[in-house]
Formats: sequence, C-alpha cells, structure tokens
Amino acid sequence: MELYENIAEYYDELYPTSDELKKFYAEEAKNFVSPVKYLSIGAGTGTFEHYLAKGEADVTGLETVTSLIESANRKRRTQLMSLRFFQMSSLEMCRFLGKAFYDIILIPNNRIIFTHDLTLMSKLFYDCKQLLAKGGKLILTLPNFDKFNGEPSVKLPVRESIRVRLFTKITTNAEGKKIMHQEIETGNGKRLVVTEDAPILPLTKNKIEQYAKEVGFTKLSFYGGFDRSEFTQKSDELLVVIS
Repeated sequence: MELYENIAEYYDELYPTSDELKKFYAEEAKNFVSPVKYLSIGAGTGTFEHYLAKGEADVTGLETVTSLIESANRKRRTQLMSLRFFQMSSLEMCRFLGKAFYDIILIPNNRIIFTHDLTLMSKLFYDCKQLLAKGGKLILTLPNFDKFNGEPSVKLPVRESIRVRLFTKITTNAEGKKIMHQEIETGNGKRLVVTEDAPILPLTKNKIEQYAKEVGFTKLSFYGGFDRSEFTQKSDELLVVIS
C-alpha cells in the first residue's frame, strides 16, 4: 500500500481543490464536447472529482486505498451525477474501462511516482494512451526531481493546513532505489505514519518525454504549477500536459 489510512481524515486539507486547480482544468477542457469525460487515477477522497461532476462532466475515479475511496463515495449527494469510483489500480484499468473514451486522464498529487517499476511505468503510459479518445490529454503532477537529482536524501516542501502538516522525505536504499517516507503531525504534536519505505520512481522531465513519445504522444507542455508558471530546474513541482 502506498498510502496508509492515517491521511484519510486530512486528505482534503492537504490536497485542496484550489481556484487555480479549477481554472487550470477548465482551460484544458474547453475544447472538448460536453460532457467532458475524465479519468482520475489515484482520486484520493474524490473532492475534485465531485467538483467536476457537479459541472456536468462525466467522471471516473480509481483509488486503491479503502479509507480514501469510502470517503469519496460518502461525498455523493445524488445518484444523478455522472460520477463513479472503483477500487482499482492502474494495472487493471485497461481490462475494465472503455478504450478511446476519455478526454482527460489525470494522475494527481504525486501518485504516479508510486509506479516504481520501469516496465510498469511504460505500461501505464501505454494504457493511458489506449484509454484516451482522439485529441485527449494526460495530465500529471509530481515533485520536480531535476531539482535534487543525484542527492541521496531530500525533504520535499511541507504541506500544511490549520490542523495538520505533512512531511515527506526521499532517501536512497542500499540497492540504489529511491524510497519515500511520509508522516503527518497533528496540532497536538502527534506524528502518524502515512507512507513508510515505499519504493518510488523519480520521474524527471526527460524521462517523461521518453515514456510519452515511446507510446505515441507528440506534444508535452511543462509548468511549475497550476498557475502555469514557467517550469525551471528550481521549481518545486512539475505539472505536465501530454497529448
């Protein structure tokens, strides 16, 4: 498991549906025919997916962590929304989901890096290409690994809300593999493990370009965040739109 149950209560606070996030996806979706069809891989508690569905999009969310998908389903206020969540990994999605169907596939909140095997990462890009309709887009958000490439240990910027802070540390194990450890600290100073010794694949801009082009994507746009700031080696985050 890449995420432990301890983060479920605080997930929406640490990964909020910001105005910048809403504006970014509205701009990316404006040329598609309504209802825009979304697939969210690693949907978490589904808050952003509910927002999209309320705007008359057709949304499918995949999640592997039981407590997160239960939270996503509890948010449903009406069965009339074009919204559904499945407890499913990206490895299974091409077996059960419609090919050439989705306009936008998003992998939010660093979740792509937990696909830590090189072959499985290639499969992920290939499967996303198969699931996207003609002209569809794959949108990824992840840390900017170019910023600390080669360093044996690094701490990512702290995510925080009024109630909690999320600490993320990436180290290199004896086999040379990258490992992530995450903890949350609550307002009373209590620390809880979120991710422990989880292997990750530190995708860089160049590696993303390689994976994308190998499966037939032709256009990649890189940003430093949802405000569409220029991506540089000093950016904390990497946001990429692939089509």
